[in-house]
Amino acid sequence: MLRTYARCALIAGFCSAAVQAAEPFVVQDIRVDGLQRISAGTVFSYLPIKVGDTVDEHRVAEAIRALFKTGFFKDVRLEREGGVLVVVVDERQAISSIKIEGNSDIKSEDLTKALKNIGLAEGRVFNRQILDKVEQELRRQYYSRGKYALKIDSEVTPLSRNRVAVTVKISEGRAAKIRQINIVGNTAFKDKDLLDVFELSTPNLLSFYTKNDQYSKQKLSADLERLRSYYMDRGYIKFEIESTQVSITPDKKDIYVTINVKEGDVYTLDEVKLEGNLLVSPDELLPLVAVGPGEVFSRKAATETSKAISDRLGDDGYIFANVNMVPDIDDAKKTVKISFYVDPGKQVYARRINFKGNTRTRDEVLRREMRQMEAALASSQKIERSKTRLERLGYFQDVNVETPAVPGTTDQVDVNYSVTEKPSGNLMAGIGFSQTQGFIFNASVTQDNIFGSGKRVSAAFNNSQISTIYSFGYLNPYFTMDGVSLGYDASYRETNAYRANVSRYSTNAGSVSANLGIPLNEYDRLRLNVEGESIKINTSQYTSQTIIDYLATNGDNFVLFPVSLGWSHDTLNKALLPTSGGSHALSALATVPGSDLDYYKLSYKLQYYIPLSKSFTLGFQGEADYGGGYGKTGELPFFEHYYAGGVLNGVRGYQDNTLGPKDTPVAGSGNRPLPFGGASKLVGTAELYFPVPFVEDSKNLRLGVFMDAGNVFKDMPQLGELRYSAGLTGKWLSPFGAIKVSIGQPLNAASGDKTQAFQFQFGSGF
Repeated sequence: MLRTYARCALIAGFCSAAVQAAEPFVVQDIRVDGLQRISAGTVFSYLPIKVGDTVDEHRVAEAIRALFKTGFFKDVRLEREGGVLVVVVDERQAISSIKIEGNSDIKSEDLTKALKNIGLAEGRVFNRQILDKVEQELRRQYYSRGKYALKIDSEVTPLSRNRVAVTVKISEGRAAKIRQINIVGNTAFKDKDLLDVFELSTPNLLSFYTKNDQYSKQKLSADLERLRSYYMDRGYIKFEIESTQVSITPDKKDIYVTINVKEGDVYTLDEVKLEGNLLVSPDELLPLVAVGPGEVFSRKAATETSKAISDRLGDDGYIFANVNMVPDIDDAKKTVKISFYVDPGKQVYARRINFKGNTRTRDEVLRREMRQMEAALASSQKIERSKTRLERLGYFQDVNVETPAVPGTTDQVDVNYSVTEKPSGNLMAGIGFSQTQGFIFNASVTQDNIFGSGKRVSAAFNNSQISTIYSFGYLNPYFTMDGVSLGYDASYRETNAYRANVSRYSTNAGSVSANLGIPLNEYDRLRLNVEGESIKINTSQYTSQTIIDYLATNGDNFVLFPVSLGWSHDTLNKALLPTSGGSHALSALATVPGSDLDYYKLSYKLQYYIPLSKSFTLGFQGEADYGGGYGKTGELPFFEHYYAGGVLNGVRGYQDNTLGPKDTPVAGSGNRPLPFGGASKLVGTAELYFPVPFVEDSKNLRLGVFMDAGNVFKDMPQLGELRYSAGLTGKWLSPFGAIKVSIGQPLNAASGDKTQAFQFQFGSGF
């Protein structure tokens, strides 16, 4: 005898009249019919009825709801055959494969991941409603990219074993272009000045890369806020955007944007006050106020003032201080009174400092860079400075910091730093190439963070047309707990100067040195280096008369003991490819008694970077050097001369080392004068760095335009003899070594100067 206890086709709560009439019975066995892919065990795990249970209409309804809730079935029936409960199911189709065709603007991997998050993925139950939702989301994504001619066609192909194959065919079409942006109602400023503030624009030469001619609602909203800020920063405190109209042509190829504005009048500042619980002396806060009576109102200046006061309070532990700018507008006088209301909140302490992601680097290496201490007042400045110091180690690709409140407290936070480690050492044997040095063969073992201790050990062999170098180095950056560093270096070098575009001579030199670094404060450091060096000068029949005369007077074998003392001030945010901050380095070197030659060298180097925006950085670099002899040595030895020209020594567009004085050939030899370097050097460069086209992550890649100036001089610098050049530059910290490329054009090359437009170096540091 077969009885149907329940059937639910639309909703789990609807059951047939047979249930109402059914008599309860004890389940002696359970059978499942209709399964194709799903196992009976899966059904039993969701079925709330077990063998031995008494089944009535309520238990049946409960079972049907439970099975429908799984989403596996589109129909469920419960039937009775004697003491056997029969569960009859009709499975939903499963997705066997998903194929996306025609997409180019959005990567297939990104689309597949997004579809999976929505619920459309291989192996999952197919649901037409989800597919419709997917199509809507795809349209939204493409519309945000300005592709309004988009067409989406989804095909569902039935397969065996109750499966389907889903194919999403996309015809992206051409992105609609902004043909015109109209601003209506402006009288104080020209359309051109206002449109220069916008990210969106009509098509131009760079639109193929910037996509700034493609409309999106988000970009327009951001541009409207920029427009509002432009007026508010110039005193138009009553400025309004009354309406915005966006229209698209019937062929969905062109977009027109119209913005209606009401400028209002210019308001000036009448009074500026500091109110609330200041905590800090007003005399200390007043210099932070960037606005004053009589000035035109500027929202930007007011916001900067609020932030400056908030940051100052944050240094004393009030890291959640709130500084509100409250304007009091007098429409009759067109003036504004500003009150900065200070609400410091509670002083906050740092409970714990935690690190995450340092799988190789020891915790103590990170902890010793901390300027924020545990159990001390939390300082926003110290927390951020600690983050910068971690970035400058060079061990990490990314460093992030969070300050979550400690649960159950109102005056404690944890400081959590998360880092992403990058390889800090390498075992390398390879080939590089430099236009000056030719092919470079090298083998090296370098570990900047050996065993995660932060210590640096290196051993290298380098061979090129210019030099052969064997070197070993060791540096402990924390020889003492106070950050005093100690390092040792040993090297042997054979150099052919003529291969470097300078005079015809070669040297064999061996040296050992020890250096000590002493921190003076957070940004300043002293460095002492003591070295012992032995140099042998080799000549040939082509060696210049200048060098022959020098060696005849001083000999060709020298034992030297140079000692150098240096000071540096460094606020750069990164050790490599910085984007903000600066550095100054001043050093003095002199050979001490016991040396075969007496000479000195003075040097000053400068770097400074100004972030103009998130994507653009302005950089300046400069170097000034001077050297001479003292005691028994009348001049700076020729093998210690300075050189200029090329990628390494500045003034790109001129051949490496070719600028400056020339030597004097042997009389009657017919040799031409060759670059000889000089006792002083002056070089400087200005570079504007910009985003790399078509590269999303360019942390190790930098492009820019540059202007160089510089030269080498026999004695004191002569500004009238400076050489200038301009061009394009690129730097890449590749996995195979550092690469530096430039295309430079000399601007005032003189007769006899050697120029070289394209210059590059690969396989050597810069």
